[in-house]
Amino acid sequence: MLTQIRLSGLAIACLMSWPVAAQTVPERTDPIVINDGELQLETVAPAPAHLEGALPELYSGWLFRDPGTQAMQTDDFENPGMIFVDQGVDDWNTPDGEAGKSCASCHEGIESMAGVRAVMPKVNAEGQLWSMEDYINDCRTNRMQAEALDWNGNRMKNLTAAISVQSRGMPMDVAIDGPARPFWEQGKEMYYTRYGQLQLACANCHEDHYGDWIRADHLSQGHTNGFPVYRLKQAALVSQHNRFRGCIRDTRAETFPMGSDEFRALELYVASRGNGLPVEGVSVRH
Repeated sequence: MLTQIRLSGLAIACLMSWPVAAQTVPERTDPIVINDGELQLETVAPAPAHLEGALPELYSGWLFRDPGTQAMQTDDFENPGMIFVDQGVDDWNTPDGEAGKSCASCHEGIESMAGVRAVMPKVNAEGQLWSMEDYINDCRTNRMQAEALDWNGNRMKNLTAAISVQSRGMPMDVAIDGPARPFWEQGKEMYYTRYGQLQLACANCHEDHYGDWIRADHLSQGHTNGFPVYRLKQAALVSQHNRFRGCIRDTRAETFPMGSDEFRALELYVASRGNGLPVEGVSVRH
């Protein structure tokens, strides 16, 4: 175990010695064809203007996976994350709390959530930046009079997965202007800030070295349009903030809590980097 930890740290640290802008573009940019053509998701999109040349094009993380992992996402019966989507739909329709209501009591069918995932996170009526998890818990505590769900608990991840699937194929389009601008600027600063003993920023991997090898995997551009993802390494759904926490932890830094203001701001900025890519969730990754 100690040897593995040392090797992992060495692999990450080696990134710092690589030449800047050593990106490796995918060999193929095929679309993700789901259920024999029922749905087709493009895997390449023009970089949005606000990236100011940071990325020449946007590539789905799916393109950087091995063929076996890619295939899982092309068939909903083979996608291991879809069982959790079904559980999320069940939760959506099940009354909970003192008010005796379910999500469906107000919103009716979960299909009414089409488009929601594509614009998350967003600023609410009170000027606060909220993730999807915040909106779910607001409905639970204020309308259903039920307990808030754990940000990284199974029920929360199942619900966010079920809601995300309703937007599958719709382009990411998070707002970064108006009241969202200060949060976006905060997230951008975090993205380019070096953290931890290894002094690595998000951009060092996902902007400077996407497509390159790190340990036994390829680095992607780090887009979040596939979240929540089913991660084979953990055999479970993984939320965006959980992944942020893991990345910062790997720099050997003290990380921020899931659901923190810092991670909401980072979520907004990273989501904006993928504006134009279609929502994929639930995607399958290593």
